[in-house]
Amino acid sequence: MTVLKTSMRNFFAHKGRMALSAVAVLLSVAFVCGTLVFTDTMNTTFDKLFAATSSDVTVSPKDASDSGETTSDTGRPPVLPASVVGKVRGAEGVKSAEGTMFSSSVTVVDADKDSLSPTSGAPTIVGSWNGNDARTMKITGGAAPKGADQIMVDADTADKHHLKLGDEISVISATGTHSARISGFAAFTVTNPGAAIFYLDTTTAQKTLVGRTGVFTSINVTAAAGVTDPALKKNVLGALGTGYKVQTAKEVSDANQKELSGFLDVMKYAMLGFAGVAFLVGIFLIINTFSMLVAQRTREIGLMRAIGSSRRQVNRSVLVEALLLGVVGSVLGVAAGVGIAVGLMKVMGSVGMKLSTDDLTVAWTTPVAGIALGVIVTVLAAYLPARRAGKVSPMAALRDAGAPADARAGRVRAVLGILLTGAGAVSLYATSQAGGATEGSAWLGLGVVLTLIGFVVVGPLLASGVVRVLGTVLLRPLGSVGRMAERNALRNPRRTGATGAALMIGLALVACLSVVGSSMVASATDQLDKTVGTDFIIQSDSGQLITPEAVKAVKSVPGMERVTEYRVTEADYTTPDGKTLKDTDITAADPTYAEDVRTKTVAGDIADAYKPDSMSVNEKFAEDHGVRLGSKIKVDFKDGSAARLTVRAITSDDVVIDKGAMYTSTATLAKYVPADRMPLDVVLFGSSEEGRQDAAYKALKAELHDYPQYTVRDQTDYKQELKDQIGQLLNLIYGLLALAIIVAVLGVVNTLALSVVERTREIGLMRAIGLSRRQLRRMIRLESVVIALFGALLGLGLGMGWGASAQKLLALEGLKVLDIPWPTIIGVFVGSAFVGLFAALVPAFRAGRMNVLTAIATE
Repeated sequence: MTVLKTSMRNFFAHKGRMALSAVAVLLSVAFVCGTLVFTDTMNTTFDKLFAATSSDVTVSPKDASDSGETTSDTGRPPVLPASVVGKVRGAEGVKSAEGTMFSSSVTVVDADKDSLSPTSGAPTIVGSWNGNDARTMKITGGAAPKGADQIMVDADTADKHHLKLGDEISVISATGTHSARISGFAAFTVTNPGAAIFYLDTTTAQKTLVGRTGVFTSINVTAAAGVTDPALKKNVLGALGTGYKVQTAKEVSDANQKELSGFLDVMKYAMLGFAGVAFLVGIFLIINTFSMLVAQRTREIGLMRAIGSSRRQVNRSVLVEALLLGVVGSVLGVAAGVGIAVGLMKVMGSVGMKLSTDDLTVAWTTPVAGIALGVIVTVLAAYLPARRAGKVSPMAALRDAGAPADARAGRVRAVLGILLTGAGAVSLYATSQAGGATEGSAWLGLGVVLTLIGFVVVGPLLASGVVRVLGTVLLRPLGSVGRMAERNALRNPRRTGATGAALMIGLALVACLSVVGSSMVASATDQLDKTVGTDFIIQSDSGQLITPEAVKAVKSVPGMERVTEYRVTEADYTTPDGKTLKDTDITAADPTYAEDVRTKTVAGDIADAYKPDSMSVNEKFAEDHGVRLGSKIKVDFKDGSAARLTVRAITSDDVVIDKGAMYTSTATLAKYVPADRMPLDVVLFGSSEEGRQDAAYKALKAELHDYPQYTVRDQTDYKQELKDQIGQLLNLIYGLLALAIIVAVLGVVNTLALSVVERTREIGLMRAIGLSRRQLRRMIRLESVVIALFGALLGLGLGMGWGASAQKLLALEGLKVLDIPWPTIIGVFVGSAFVGLFAALVPAFRAGRMNVLTAIATE
C-alpha cells in the first residue's frame, strides 16, 4: 500500500511532465481503436446490405463468380435462358422465381456526357427493376421505369449530381449507348455504401446490357413457408441438374463479404502497421520521460532507500506510475478512437462512400485490445528506467544530484550497436545480391530490423559525433549562445540519442518510401521510353472494355497512321510435356503491336508470333514446360474451339510492360472464336502520321467525346498519370506516418521541458550573470533544432539505405533505375529544423518566465 501511495503522489505531483507521454499513448491507442472500429463498421454495413439484397436462393450461370461479378472479356454479363425460370418455379418448395438482369460493366453519363459513376471506387450497376429490389429500396419520387424511354436512379446518386425527373441520361455498355429520361428515384432502406444504381424495365435492360431478350443474368428464388434455404437449394438443383450456380442467401453474402474482406484486411493491417510505428516512437518518449524523472528524483529515491525502501519497492513504485500513465492514456485513447472512426466515416462520405453512424460497431475486443496494448507498451517502456532507479545506492544518491553514468554499460552498448548495425548492413548488401524476390525480401526485412535496432542502440555514440559536427556548422557561428546549446545537447548523449531516434524512425520510413516511389516512376518512364513506340494509348480508367463503335471512331480519326487492337482472353493450354493449364491468359493483338511495344525475346522474332496459327510464350513458361521454337501447343479458347499453335518466339522475363504475356494475332483468335463471342479490346494503341501528332491528339479527344469512359493519353500524359498514382499513394502513406512524427515531436517537447526543469538552478545562475531572456529562449530553440536535425540525418540516411536496397528487389522485376528524390530529402531535412523550432516554443517560453532568485534557490 505504501508503494501505491508513493506512486500516486509522484504521478499527480508530476502530472504536467507526464501529460505529453500520456498524449503519445492516447494517440497510438486511438489510431488502433479507430482502425478496428472503422473496419468493423464497414463490415457491419456491408453485411446488412448483402443480407438484405440477397434472395433466399440465387441461380446464376455456371461461369459467374461466387460474388455475382458480371465482368467478362466480351463486355457482356454471362446469362441464362429465360426457360430456366419455369424449371425453377416447378421445383418443390419454391414460392416464387423471378429472372433479373444486371451488369457493372457499364458507364452512365448525363446529357453533358459527364460521368455519373462514384468517385470512391464503388461500382456502377445497371439492372432491371424487380421484386427483390423492391424489398430493399423505396421509391421516393416518380415511378418505376416502364418502356424503353424511362430509367430510375438511386436517390443518393440523384442528390449528388442534382438530377431531376425528366432529365436525360445515357447507359453505355458493350452493345452501344441507350438514352432514357428519369422516371423516378429509389432510396435504400439499408445503408448504400456508395454504389450508383440505375434501373430499366426488364426488356430494355436485356437489350441494353446483352443485346437480346429472352435471357437473364440471375434468378431470384423465394422459399415457401417452412422451407429452409439449404432445402430450397437442394430442390432447385434437383430440378435444374448441373451447369448452373445455385447459392443460398448466406452463400451469396459470404462470397461478397469474402471479396470485400481482402480489401478491408489490407487497409486494416496497413493502418495498424502505422499505429505500431507510432507505438514504437512513443516507447522512446516514455523511456526518456521516466529516465529524466528518475534522474531528477535521485535524492528523493536515495532518501527512500536510506529509510528502508528496498530496490524492489523503488522499482515497483516507478512501474506503478507507468501503469497509471498507461491506463489513463489508453482509456482516453479508446474514446478518441471512436471519434477517429466517426471522422473516417465522414471522410469516406465526402468521397462518395456512405457509411451511417447507425451502424457504428464497437466490439468488446476493441477497447480491451486498446487498453491492454497501451498499458503493456507503457509499462515495458518504463521498465529500464525503473530498474535503473532501483540500482541507485542510498549514499551515492544522497551525494549526487543526478544519476551516475555507467561508463562500462555505455561501452557495451556502443559495441552492441555497432555489431547490430554491421550485421544489418551485411543483410542489406545480401539483398542487392539476391537472385529472387522471396530470398531478397527476407534479407531486406532482416536488414531493416537490424539496422534500425543498431542505430537506436548506438544512438548515444552517434549523438556525440553528429551533434558536434552540426554544432560546428550551425551553432558555433552564433556565438556563446550557440556553443551553450551544443553543450546542452551533448550533456546527456543517451537522452539526445533516444529523442533523435524517435524522429529517426518516422523519417527513415519517409525517405525509404520516397526512394522506392521515385525509383518506380523513373524505371517505368525509362521502360516506356525504351519500349513503347506508339504515340497514343486509349483505355478506360475504370476497366471498362472498348466497344466496337469506339474502335471504329478511333480508326476514323484523320492523321492516324495505324491503330492497334489489344485484347486478352482465357484458354486451356496443353503443353508438350503433357500438362494442361486451365484458364490461362492469352493476349491477341494486331501484328503492328510488335512496332508499338518493342518486346525483348530470348529466341525467335516477336513479329513471327502474329503469323497464322502462331504464338509466343514467356521465358519461364518455356523453361517449366520444355517449350522450344517450333513446339506445338494445344490452345482451347474460351467460348471457342481448340487450336494447335506453333511457338514462333520466346519473350524475355526481364521486362516491365506485359511481363509474362503470351501473344497471338487477332486474326488467329477470330479463326477459332465466333464473332459474337470475341473478347473486346482492353486497350488501343495509335500512331499518327509524321508531323501530325498534335492534330491527331486533339482529333482523338474530340472523336471520343461521346465515349467519356475512355481516356486518350500520349506518352507524356501516361508518364504523368503513373507519377500521379504513385504520388497519391505516397501522400496517403506520409499522412499515416504523420502520426508517428507527431509523437516524435511530442518527445522533443517533453525532453526539452524536462531538461529545463532539470537545469532550473543553472538557468537561474546564467540569468543572474547577464543572460537575457531572449538569449535563453534562443539557446533552447537551437538545442531543439540540433536534436531534430540529428534525428533527421540518421533517419534520412537510414531510409535512403533501405530504399536503395529495396530498389534492388524491384530491379528483379525489371525496375532497374535507382532515383534518389533529392528535393524531397532536402525538404524533409530543412523541415526538421522547423519541427525543432516548433517543439521548443513552449519549453523556451517557460524557461524565459522563470524567476531568477527562485531558480537559483532550487535544489
